[in-house]
Amino acid sequence: MKKIIFLSILFLQNIFAAEAGAPHLEGADLSIFWVIPFAGILLSIAIFPLVAHDFWHHNFGKISAFWAALLLIPFLFKVGASITLYEVLHVGLLEYIPFIILLLALFTISGGVQLTGSLVGTPLMNTAIIFVGTLLASWMGTTGAAMLLIRPLLRANKDRKHKVHVVVFFIFLVANIGGSLTPLGDPPLFLGFLKGVDFFWTTTAMFLPMLFMVISLLIIFFIYDTFQYKKEENLPEPKNDEKFGVKGSFNLLLILGVVASVLLSGFWRPHIEFTVYYVHVELQNIARDILLLLLAYISWTYTAKEIREANEYTWFPIQEVAKLFAGIFITIIPAIAILKAGTSGALAGIINAVSSDAGPVNHMYFWLTGILSSFLDNAPTYLVFFNTAGGDAQILMGELSNTLLAISAGAVFMGANTYIGNAPNFMVKSIAESSGIKMPSFFGYFGYSLAILFPLFLAVSWLFF
Repeated sequence: MKKIIFLSILFLQNIFAAEAGAPHLEGADLSIFWVIPFAGILLSIAIFPLVAHDFWHHNFGKISAFWAALLLIPFLFKVGASITLYEVLHVGLLEYIPFIILLLALFTISGGVQLTGSLVGTPLMNTAIIFVGTLLASWMGTTGAAMLLIRPLLRANKDRKHKVHVVVFFIFLVANIGGSLTPLGDPPLFLGFLKGVDFFWTTTAMFLPMLFMVISLLIIFFIYDTFQYKKEENLPEPKNDEKFGVKGSFNLLLILGVVASVLLSGFWRPHIEFTVYYVHVELQNIARDILLLLLAYISWTYTAKEIREANEYTWFPIQEVAKLFAGIFITIIPAIAILKAGTSGALAGIINAVSSDAGPVNHMYFWLTGILSSFLDNAPTYLVFFNTAGGDAQILMGELSNTLLAISAGAVFMGANTYIGNAPNFMVKSIAESSGIKMPSFFGYFGYSLAILFPLFLAVSWLFF
């Protein structure tokens, strides 16, 4: 018993050590084969729902854990327990846990808001809802706006047969492109803000590219939705006897609390931190996460059950995101390390593609940041290319402003390309499926992106970079 206690104390001392010389994963020492588990989890998300839907529905958490284990076990032998523990704690404490807490808070709070009234899924109404969500996304986050409006949109279209495209365009605009104008909108921009990019720099720099994308997509959507609406048969007559209203409106104040909590972590600098096995966790981030959990608790406790029932609220979407992204965040560790190694890593070709003797190749920054953000987490991808471009916020906002614009636009815009490009994408998909809508497969959704988004991205690349 004494030996067990002694070993436990020794372990805890090691975990909470703060000595210099943190373990370091050298990306230059990793071959491209270490990306296989990450590719495996992506392929699982893409293929299993198609070929074994019921198996996937009941076992996606185990599959995610399998790919994580497939990386971690050989990783222990390759780099040792110290580096493995450090990398897992680093991604867990600094990225995954804050990520999932923010999503949980927004999911819980927005699920307590019920928009009432005679919402009928006409092309005009659908376009209006998506437009409002797009405007809100930059100020309450893409996740917040998406979670607030996806249920009213689904309810408005409940009697339509042809409505999959409505959800797809909602993901394009509300869950991604709408978050372009402030650091609150999308995680990559928030990381840029923490690195010294002015809060309103994105508002001015991203305005025209965003405006082009939003107007183009809304026009395309309205035309396509009108075409699909004409194919509908036996739609019930619209009822206009119920006035528009909001139930659970105090949750809107809680959403403002979420925004304030995120801003707090960006502006407040107490210079106090806690070290968990060389991983430095700052007090302002701990405070933010505690506040977010408190706000979620208040919403869950004080929102009437009837409101959540009317919203068809379940915990499944957040559970699915939590389990799948836990595997993604772990298996992505080698991929990000290889990219950070720059020209010394196995992906040196990607890094070389964004530079020339004449300086940064901005259109390549846009495309490579965007394509990698479609399949990797867009926040660390943004940071990789931010640092590749020099990492000095003042220079990047000045003489290299177009380079920073290319990186920012690529990370935010092309998060819409796949379900895993941005967290709210997967949540919206899950909520839609919980409401009985058969959403496209991973590749089916990517087909929408190729057909609709990529031509617009080519235009953005030509016009702005």
